Amino acid sequence: MCPWRNLRSWLCIGHSERQPPKGVLLAYGNPLLDISVNDDSCVSLLEKYDELVATYPGKVEYILGGATLNTTRAVQWLLQRRKSTTYFGCISKDKNGDLIERKCKEAGVNVQFQYTDKEPTGTCAAVCTGSDRSLVTKLAAASHFTEEHLDAPTSWGLVEKARVYYSAGFPLTVSPASMLRMARHSKEEGKTYCMNLSAPFLCSIFKEPMMQLLPYVDFLFCNESEADEFARVHEFGTTDRKEIALKMAALPKEDSSRPRTVVVTQGPDPVLVAKDGKVTEYPVEQLPKEKIVDTNGAGDGFVGGFLSQLVQGKSLEECVRCGMYVGNVIVQQAGFTLPGSPSFA
Repeated sequence: MCPWRNLRSWLCIGHSERQPPKGVLLAYGNPLLDISVNDDSCVSLLEKYDELVATYPGKVEYILGGATLNTTRAVQWLLQRRKSTTYFGCISKDKNGDLIERKCKEAGVNVQFQYTDKEPTGTCAAVCTGSDRSLVTKLAAASHFTEEHLDAPTSWGLVEKARVYYSAGFPLTVSPASMLRMARHSKEEGKTYCMNLSAPFLCSIFKEPMMQLLPYVDFLFCNESEADEFARVHEFGTTDRKEIALKMAALPKEDSSRPRTVVVTQGPDPVLVAKDGKVTEYPVEQLPKEKIVDTNGAGDGFVGGFLSQLVQGKSLEECVRCGMYVGNVIVQQAGFTLPGSPSFA
């Protein structure tokens, strides 16, 4: 019996290859181009990040960014089959937008962007000083994604084709209606909708759209600080993260026959997985300190590893194990970069 009902159409009914079909995962997020400089002298530019390129010629790296796109790339990297993943977001037809689109296609992600001429493509300035990393983000074009993009036959065809949907919480600040529409489709068709809380402020400032979406969420991801803030905002009356995870999993769900799974990462501490009134702890492999280069994006990588196994119908244990593998890969790189081919077995 398949562990997730929505995958049975290709895993359990005569699908001999057991390889995810193209477009099995569809993600919607805020696409950004990370403009990264590794130099101790550039801290003063944090408030003037547009000057990074001009001030540090030859030291600037351009890396695909945005939480959801990071996760999507990780899934694509692990599946090793072009266009296994689809990504929606909004960019401008400018130099940075062209670069994002080209790099996504090189990575094998099937990008279906909405375009705007109202603002330039979103960017994130990353200033790396030793082991520390400071980020300044300008959403710009990413903030102009609209639900109308889903109305295009090509776009909606990709929505219908997907079996698993994912978004970080950040698009709640842009187009919660788009997220809700895909989540409702997922519920109606017996598919799987996944979301990440992504940041503590989203739990409070964007509480209303988040709680409109949550009844449709089958898999909810968060880190320890996000779980703590969610518990505070919703007055759970406990600081015990196991209890918090259970309470999050037990919140109302549109399809009560499909219990919500909550996954809480805690840095070097065990990953907590709450489902069916039970919490399972998964110890994290400890990396030597000297191997840790940059922890930013480790959570995005963990979710990517988890989802790469979820879309293949693997067990929760295997999903978590792959999530940890990708998280360990990411923290050993500068920026969210995926080296060579995956070695996950």
